This record gives sequence, C-alpha cells and structure tokens, in this order.
Amino acid sequence: MFKEFREFAMKGNVVDLAVGVIIGAAFGGIVSSLVADVIMPIIGAITGGLDFSNYFTPLSKAVTANTLVEAKKQGAVLAWGSFLTLTLNFLIVAFVLFLVVRAMNRLKRKDEAAPAPPAKPTPEQELLAEIRDILKSGSRPQA
Repeated sequence: MFKEFREFAMKGNVVDLAVGVIIGAAFGGIVSSLVADVIMPIIGAITGGLDFSNYFTPLSKAVTANTLVEAKKQGAVLAWGSFLTLTLNFLIVAFVLFLVVRAMNRLKRKDEAAPAPPAKPTPEQELLAEIRDILKSGSRPQA
C-alpha cells in the first residue's frame, strides 16, 4: 500500500500540481501585499483617506455603534463597506493577474513565432533531389 501511494505521489502530475499550488500561494501573498501596501494607499490618498471597510447599515434598532466591530457586537448589521472593499481588492488582484498572464502569453508567442532554422537535408534527401533534377531536365546522368 505504501508503495502504491509513493508511486502515485511521485507521478509528474501530482508533483507539478503541488509545486503549482505552493508557488500560487506565494504569488497570491505578493499580489495581496501589492494591493494592500501599494495600490490601496494610493487610492486612499486620492480619495482623501476614504476607507469603506467601516461602512455598514444596522439591521437592528439596538445597534448604535459607529464602528463595524462594535456594531457587530450589538446586533445584526449589513457590512456593505467591507464587501465593497473586498470586491475592489478582488478586482485589483484579478487585473494584476490578467496583466501577468498577458505578459507571459506575449513572451510565449514570441518564442513560438521564431521558427527553427530548416534542417540540413540528409544524404538520402540530397541524392533524391539530384535524381529529381535530372529527371526534370531530361538529360542522362553521366557515369
């Protein structure tokens, strides 16, 4: 049973998938940091420090707090600001990933566009070409 599991785990697809997941998680952290530490502060500076994450609508008359954390302790709230922030975060992450994939596709197309130089004909192909040329010209070969 252990042998079967080892064979399964060492198959190329499983190992490739594991590496892809690990790299994807690390890349996700980089993109999240880009959004949280670079892009969102710029957006905050442009909008005058506007932070949607604390915007909410109370669904209960018992909710009187001004912050989302305190309001959730008091009762039911519709945290639409948090949802809006996460939606913007998702859109920015998706756009950054789109740019990365687009750049990778362009590089891939450049590699595919460059055709390999034609291979030198084999001696058999050269001989066949000579025979073809002789037959086309109608002359007799010299022995």
